[in-house]
Amino acid sequence: MHELLTFRDEKLLRRALTHRSYVHENPRETEDNERLEFLGDAILTFLSGEYLYKFYPEMAEDQMTRRRAALVDEKQLAKFALEVGLDFRMRLGRGAIQEGGFQNPNLLSSTFEAIVGAYYLDKDSNLEMVRPHVEKLFNSVPDDVVESRSNIDSKNLFQQWVQGNWKTQPPKYKTVKADGSEHHPEFLSQVFVDDKMYGEGRGRSKKDAEKKAASDALSRVKKLGLV
Repeated sequence: MHELLTFRDEKLLRRALTHRSYVHENPRETEDNERLEFLGDAILTFLSGEYLYKFYPEMAEDQMTRRRAALVDEKQLAKFALEVGLDFRMRLGRGAIQEGGFQNPNLLSSTFEAIVGAYYLDKDSNLEMVRPHVEKLFNSVPDDVVESRSNIDSKNLFQQWVQGNWKTQPPKYKTVKADGSEHHPEFLSQVFVDDKMYGEGRGRSKKDAEKKAASDALSRVKKLGLV
């Protein structure tokens, strides 16, 4: 069993593996893994930034930003989930399973984030207990793979454009709508710069919707001749 699945509190591990579709079909389950997913996302964002700062001392800020996004994007986190062995351990509702939930990148990546958040709590909120396991996973990703994906991340490209044109805060993303079915959710996100909406996009996850919004923003500024 992978180190990230070794818990003192088995209830915490079970919660991290529990998708909302399972809770919906099993009312006795009182909590899904979405709050743990939020925590794990924050931890992975920090650790990936720290990892790049520590092991790539010659790397410029813009390149670190792109590579960080590539290390923690949905596709890569889904691969980490498979490496850890989360696929068939996820607690999914029957409908989600029938629709291929065990191979769904969105469910895999979200569950991996939840596991990282839960592992952190299980180890008394000690980041030093989490870091080596996550860094080992980061080390397993070939540089050329990270580089190829980092060059096409629309959120990073739009952020570079914003920071290159104004001394301003980074773009802000807002989820303005969430609909669709239980097993096929759809999110609508908008991206703002200094309170002005620049683009919007739809996706099966918030992250995907945000990337689509960034792509839409880039298309709009290109049409205006600003790129």
